[in-house]
Amino acid sequence: MNETMQLPPLCERFFRRERRSVPAARQFAARTLAGWGLDETGRADDVLLCVSELVTNALLHGVPPGRQFLLFLRYDGRALRVEVHDSGPGVPRVADACDEGGRGLLLVAALSDTWGVRERALGKAVWCEFVGLVTP
Repeated sequence: MNETMQLPPLCERFFRRERRSVPAARQFAARTLAGWGLDETGRADDVLLCVSELVTNALLHGVPPGRQFLLFLRYDGRALRVEVHDSGPGVPRVADACDEGGRGLLLVAALSDTWGVRERALGKAVWCEFVGLVTP
């Protein structure tokens, strides 16, 4: 088992609207999972893939030029919540068979235990949760 850091139950970070923010957000999430001792739970790869998908969607569809997005991770000892806040309009949806793109939310829906979208004063937060995570 890895020796874990003491992290608060909520970790968040802003990222710029640029392509390199996707791997940076994924690295931030990986460090956070390790800090909570969740990097060896068997679902860490699923969490990181969902982070990548939600961040990519925010960059492509939700973050206007000159703005940033917020990656928010919260672990309460039972469930891990991943949220990506952006300032763009619209409500994302899972792609259907006729869509050429939009498979990211399909992956999020398949890998997480639950997911959704909530409106904010400016934009939205797209979130997913992983329930029953315990440190090994």
